[in-house]
Formats: sequence, structure tokens, C-alpha cells
Amino acid sequence: MPHILVVDDEPGVRESLRMLLKDEFEVTPVGEVDAALALLDEQTIDAVLLDLVMPGRTGLDFLRELAERTDPPPVIVLSATRTVATAVEAMKLGAVDFVTKPFEIDALRIKVRQLLARRALEQEVVRLRDQVAGRSRLGRLIGQSEVMRAVYRTVERVAESRSTVLITGESGTGKELVARAIHDLGPRKDERFIVVNCAAIPHTLMESELFGHEKGAFTDARERRIGKFEAAHGGTLFLDEIGELAASVQAKLLRALQDRSIERLGSTQPLPVDVRVLAATNRDLEREVAEGRFRADLYYRIHVVPIELPPLRERREDVKLLAETFLERTRAESGRGPQRIAPEALTALERYAWPGNVRELENAIERAVTLGSGDAIGAADLPGEVLNASRTESLHDAVRSGRLDLETAVGRFESELIREALARTGGNQTRAAEILHITRRLLKLKMDRYGIATAGEEPFPE
Repeated sequence: MPHILVVDDEPGVRESLRMLLKDEFEVTPVGEVDAALALLDEQTIDAVLLDLVMPGRTGLDFLRELAERTDPPPVIVLSATRTVATAVEAMKLGAVDFVTKPFEIDALRIKVRQLLARRALEQEVVRLRDQVAGRSRLGRLIGQSEVMRAVYRTVERVAESRSTVLITGESGTGKELVARAIHDLGPRKDERFIVVNCAAIPHTLMESELFGHEKGAFTDARERRIGKFEAAHGGTLFLDEIGELAASVQAKLLRALQDRSIERLGSTQPLPVDVRVLAATNRDLEREVAEGRFRADLYYRIHVVPIELPPLRERREDVKLLAETFLERTRAESGRGPQRIAPEALTALERYAWPGNVRELENAIERAVTLGSGDAIGAADLPGEVLNASRTESLHDAVRSGRLDLETAVGRFESELIREALARTGGNQTRAAEILHITRRLLKLKMDRYGIATAGEEPFPE
């Protein structure tokens, strides 16, 4: 139910408006500007009915302060003052309509309905525009959690530079997707993006793979070969699992980054290369440096801009969005499969710790689509380890076993309580807030934090 704030110093007017509007709207009446502004900090207000002439601070003062806030609610001014100058001043300060007292209640009710409908439409347009823009900018990166939004902001800031970026995170967290997003957002987006998996190439071949070789440089070098640095000239070279490089290759890589030139094996002729280097690892490179397995000078050369990707267990609020995206993608590729995820299956997905991170979740959904039947993925369609963890592991056990940290456990606990309260009230945020003994404003903030949406509403993109 939309929440209307009535700001008027006359108790009779406030009560009349509350009684006349209460069947369609949640109405909160206040008698002074300061109280109204304080209420805006505590609750989500969808529209304001504002008197202009009040003792102390006036309605114009309210409009001036409201204009400095982010995404303020729309205001309809109600005033006995009929001067054109007053109306113009109120509209300049952001009021969307001006109604003189005494007013026709049915006409006012229609104005409020139209205002809220227009605002809802505008917000939906903005949401869809941002969603489309966000997807196009950030490629296949998916997530609404605050930690992922921070990653998106860093990616967008660093994309325009040519600084070397080190992307860290556990296996399966999406490090290559971040590297590709940086490339696609930057000035090199029309040039080549070349990936080298440093863990998949034998140490004896890595130097030739990166820098190329001349004919006759070694026994099997029957012809000249162009390395990845040369192939990526003008574009981006992504060195995945850079922590696996042998010491000899680390030394040559450092020189290539410093001099912006390379030498093919068997040649002494330096070749200038214009390459943006992005690197990734699931190792703790600081520890590798301390233990002598990774060069300190190379570490500091590639650690210009660090981006750390959180494991999926630290952003469980993204599990639903990820799972539904993978379901949609798998269905599109196969042309068959369930159309949705059943609530009990979603609960199991959100409770599992996902040691294999996003990649493991994607594989689980693909498996469920392939093996499942019916129009929904059920709990029985999920891998056994997901179900067993869901059945046996409480938050208390997860923290004690080290599978969850305290902050994440508290967040999951809050998220579960909020979802349960919203389910009990059919999505009514006001009643859910009452059940939880918090303000509606605080409930909405927590819903946004945990990516919880009610019917007709979708959180994010920012």
C-alpha cells in the first residue's frame, strides 16, 4: 500500500485527509516541517501532501531541503494561498502539483493516484534502463550484493586506464569475466582479448607461449612462432593463474612489463609491444612472495590495481539471481527444461556454502535442467551435497566449523527472518516491519542490502 505523508499544521485538515485516504493509502499525518523531514529519514514515503503556510518553518522550507536529498518523494502542495507567485515558487522548488483549499476530495484522490502511477512508471523505466546498461557494460557478471556493486564500480573506474590489474579470488568466482569486462569497457574493446592459462601450460613451454621463438631456437622450433604478447599487440593479455609461473618466466615477464618490449626465444632483437596486462590468481601472492616462490618486484608491478572477488558463500543474496540466470541461459541453449526453481530448492541453494563458487552453482543448475522433469527444479533435482548441507548445517554449526564467518551468518539470519515476515504478510512491508519490531524504512534498507524483492518490485541494478 503506498505511503502518503501529510504535512499540515491544522489538526482538522490532517485528520480529514487521513480518514478520506486511508482506504487506499497508508497515511501518516504530521504538524510541522522538522517532524516531516525526520520521518523521511526513518520510513519510505511515496508522496507528500504539503501545506505551505505553517508556524516556524514553512512548506517552502520543506521543499528547499527536500530538493537536496537523493530521489525525494513527489509533493502536491495544498494551500489556501491563491497567488500565482506562491504556486510558481513551489513548483520551482520541486512540487509537482498545486491544489488550493478548500479542495474536492475526489479530485485530490485522483491526483494522488495519477502521481503514484507516473512515479512507478518512471522508476520502472529507470530500473530497466540501468539493468540493460549494466548488463551490456559488465558482460556476464551477475550480482546485486553490495560487495559485487563495489567490484562493478572498480571495474568501471579502472577500465579507461592502462594500469595493470591483479584480480584475486577463489576458483570459480569469475575472475576471467572481470578481466573481460575491463577490456570491453576500455579503449581497447575493439582489439584482441587473449587469455593465457598459466596453470595449464608446462613450465618448459611457457616462455615460448608468451614471447614466441625464432626458427631453430630449440630442437623442435622448425619455424618462427608469434607469442601471446605479440598476438595481443594493441589489445589486452589476460594471464590467468599467474602465481603458477616458474621463476625464469617471472623474470622475463617483469622485464616485458617494465620495458614494454619482448624478445623472442633465439633472438636478441627487442620488439616493442603495446599490451594491457591483466592478471589473476587464486593464490595468496603476498605469502608466495614471503616464502620465496614469487618475485616481489613482479608482484608490485602487477598489483597496481587489485580487485578481490568474494566467494559465493559471502554473497548468498546473489544465489537466487545467479541460479535464475543460469536456468534461463541453459533453457535457451537446450530449448527445454524447467521454467522456474521451486521454493524448497531455492532455500537449499541459498544455504549451501558453494566451495566451487559460481562455477559450481552453474553446473548444479545445468545438471538439474538436464535431469529434471516438470516445470520447476525441485529439491530432488539438486546434487546430494547441496541437499545434505541444507538439511544438516545450521548457522551455528556453519560458524563453528569455519564454513561461515560471523558477519555472513548474521546477514543470513536477518535475511531469513525478513523473508519469513514478508511471506507471512503477503509482501506487505508495513506489517512485516511491525512483526520484526523495526521501522518500515529500516526494513526497506535491509531488503535492498540482502536483495529481497516483493511482488511487483525488483531490487538493483543501482
